[in-house]
Amino acid sequence: MSKTLAQAMGGFEPGLPLAVAYSGGADSTALLLACAEKWPGQVSAIHIHHGLQAAADAFEQHCRAFCARLGVPLQVRRVDAHPAPGQSPEEAARRARYEAFRDIALSDTAPHAIKNIAVAQQADDQAETLLLALSRGAGLPGLSAMPAQWTRDGIRYYRPLLDVPGAELRRWLRERGETWIEDPTNADQQFTRNRIRARLLPALDEAFPQFRDTFARSAAHAAEAQRLLNEVAVDDLVQLGQPLQIALLQRLSRARQANVLRHWLRSAHGTVPSAAQLNELLDQIAACTTRGHRIRLKVGSGFVERQGAVLAWYNP
Repeated sequence: MSKTLAQAMGGFEPGLPLAVAYSGGADSTALLLACAEKWPGQVSAIHIHHGLQAAADAFEQHCRAFCARLGVPLQVRRVDAHPAPGQSPEEAARRARYEAFRDIALSDTAPHAIKNIAVAQQADDQAETLLLALSRGAGLPGLSAMPAQWTRDGIRYYRPLLDVPGAELRRWLRERGETWIEDPTNADQQFTRNRIRARLLPALDEAFPQFRDTFARSAAHAAEAQRLLNEVAVDDLVQLGQPLQIALLQRLSRARQANVLRHWLRSAHGTVPSAAQLNELLDQIAACTTRGHRIRLKVGSGFVERQGAVLAWYNP
């Protein structure tokens, strides 16, 4: 069920001290202000200057002024968020942000020992993420949408606003007379997420007013199913060994082979196969009935290769 900001903050108990990822937008402004009021003296802010638009310097100045008024320490990091060939702008910016967060956490000059960071994605963002995953034909990991908590590079991250609609955050800020930045790129409908926000969410609001809650429930079901599949994959991997014993792998059903192969590639080698790559690999495993059968397939960012009785992965 959708919550107010007060309800969300009432159930939010992160590790302290806490840093808030602060862009200057409405969502992160509401989160930073609510956190600073709940834990005075225990909260700092991090602003990532992506350098992608002319207004970025003005965003930084707004954030500096707001944090100074709150008495909240602010760290600003400038990053190169230009996408590499084949990389989406969203993915490039996300990667740059997390690298900056990691660098700050490891920095000896940080004003606090930063091990806990709150980010301001809210209920609309969660619905958009699920719709994006559906549009791309994603499996359970994508349909699980965004977790409320996770750990990366030794930092504990929190999303306390996932049950709070964006309109509720803006209403709360207006009642307090606060201002925020409207990023002009959010209106650019060349980006799929922005088209979803501008066209689909209003239509869903009209046809299914409770869609944020039902979408969140579906994402939670997908996440639970994925956790179960991960447990099965861990058990299977113990039996198969690493590298994977082909004969033992062939005894599993095709669906279970796919599950353990995905887990092995992701957990041991940090790569994710496409659906086409995985299906071809499963076909080759099924056909591998003679000593002379060769397997060498591009999978993820490297290759899966038969080496005698086992499957190995390498990145040349």
